[in-house]
Amino acid sequence: MPLTSVVRSLSQSIGRIDDVVRNGQLLGQLPTGITGQGLAGFTDLTLLRNAVFALVLASALGALIAYHPRTRRTVDRIVDADAQRALVMYAAIGATTGIMVMKYGVVVGFVIFGIGGLIRFRTELRSTMMTGRLIFVTLVGLACGLDLPHFAVLATAFAFALIAVQDASVTYEVTVKGLTTATIETAARAYAELLAREDCRVLGERKRFSKGSVSLVFRAPHRVTRDRLDQVLTTAIPAELRGALDWEAD
Repeated sequence: MPLTSVVRSLSQSIGRIDDVVRNGQLLGQLPTGITGQGLAGFTDLTLLRNAVFALVLASALGALIAYHPRTRRTVDRIVDADAQRALVMYAAIGATTGIMVMKYGVVVGFVIFGIGGLIRFRTELRSTMMTGRLIFVTLVGLACGLDLPHFAVLATAFAFALIAVQDASVTYEVTVKGLTTATIETAARAYAELLAREDCRVLGERKRFSKGSVSLVFRAPHRVTRDRLDQVLTTAIPAELRGALDWEAD
């Protein structure tokens, strides 16, 4: 399609959108103002009940997608395991945004959209989980600023419980280097069995025969510290299967 045709079509589309906005067809049926409820909002039990249901449902459906059996078989890096938990967090964020927009007006949606753009392009965090938490606390702060303390408290309590569940275990990726091609398979099995004895759950492994290394992604209970794991994996593996350990944690 010629460039002039593209420009003409784009201009016509923008003109139609402008006409719709001017005629009030876009926002006419939606509340655009926000009236803070203050402490009286805590008596709106219907809203609180529906909000809890929406948050739980969104998180459950997000977890259903994130932890799909086929997806779990492809986890071989720590970022893959981290993404699963992030998907659940973002599902809850979507529900929180939807509740605020439906209840308090489409203006909130535009505000959240602008804040999200600022976070996306101006904030650098070490993981998607930290990004999700940043967005969540931003929504909580926005609710406080809009004089909606009941919703801020509800969102905070739900996020607190969700983080407690997700952080009940720590995700690690350990790469064992300096192995020979002949021992990689046996070494990978030995390290995985040793981790299982420490109540760790191996999510995936990646063998690099050309580099003589194997990487294991696993989740460990909080009571099992990295120092403990490093000591066990360094001393309890037979010398002929032992390699240098390179750690990464979420």
